[in-house]
Amino acid sequence: MSDPWPLLDAALRGALVATLLLVGAALARERSAHPTARIGTALMAGLIVQTIAALPAIEGGWPIAWQAPLVGVSVGNAVLFWLFARALFDDEFEPAAWHVAIWAAVVAVGAGFCLSVAMLGLHAAPSVVLRWGLRAAPVVFAALVIAAAVSQWRGDLVEPRRRLRGFIVVTGTAYALTMVAVRLAAPLGRLSASTAGIDVALLLAITLVSALTVLRLADGGLLRPARVEPTQAVPAAADGAEAAVASRDVAPIPPAPADPLPDPAQERLAHALDRLMHFERVYRVDDLTLGVLALKLGVPEYRLRRCIHERLGHRNFSAYVNGLRLAQARAALADPARRDASVLEIAMDAGFASIGPFNRAFKAERGMTPSDFRRRALADS
Repeated sequence: MSDPWPLLDAALRGALVATLLLVGAALARERSAHPTARIGTALMAGLIVQTIAALPAIEGGWPIAWQAPLVGVSVGNAVLFWLFARALFDDEFEPAAWHVAIWAAVVAVGAGFCLSVAMLGLHAAPSVVLRWGLRAAPVVFAALVIAAAVSQWRGDLVEPRRRLRGFIVVTGTAYALTMVAVRLAAPLGRLSASTAGIDVALLLAITLVSALTVLRLADGGLLRPARVEPTQAVPAAADGAEAAVASRDVAPIPPAPADPLPDPAQERLAHALDRLMHFERVYRVDDLTLGVLALKLGVPEYRLRRCIHERLGHRNFSAYVNGLRLAQARAALADPARRDASVLEIAMDAGFASIGPFNRAFKAERGMTPSDFRRRALADS
């Protein structure tokens, strides 16, 4: 009986490439909307190269020097996967030139290993060093993917994205580490026909689940900001000049979208949350978490998470709370009656634990320091 693995391997790789092309095309349509789409498109292209490079006919039949660019791109996918996770899970993430430099360096390690083996031999010192770099890269970036997925998990208000975090952490990381171990145990890191088939089957399963999730949610807020603009309540303490400034920057809770069957419980929760933030100014509590706020409101965390995301348009709990704090701080900075109050005093009164996070958050939102904002606001008053 003939060996069934080559035919099965070819079928699985064909299905995987088709899936990657489909996801890449869908993400390409979102290119201008979010860094996740741009990085995801590059990742899909890299995975197609990796799928082709791992063909037994190529791994076992091509001279290793010819495989250098394919191996380099395949190893570089670990970096792209990390950047994809960063962009997907962190709404503030923006790719930078140094990210490209890291990807290029990892690609160079993978390609350099192949060229070193071809010219110097497998056991030459450069080959040994590059081989360990080749195997270490997926482990290092798998750990970084875990860190990106776990970071702010509790504060993520987009429920499908929270579930996707768990899936990527478990399956993506397990796949990367398993294949590193398998290749370390194989001569020249090459897979047998059966192992190569299992490799592509696992990658196909992970890609299919991720693809279906991303494609289903691409128009539902996973890759783009929610359609409802984020809103904040005007701090209750703001009056006079403070209220004038706050009212320009902060909108009240908008009416719920037209719905033939509105959810009364959701409406009550939204207004209870507004009262808690507006009159009691709970956002000033330094260690405020979603769980603490849910406890104060007497509702499960998932209901409060859904309310803040779907009703108020926020995607991250920390950003929601910091928006309230910044609104109060802006009003205080622009109030002539508080001219003698220090910036630190105003920041801590709004709920920031120290001046550093306040300055960074303020500059990210306004493009200027709190002192510059105060100077301009008081000059106009």
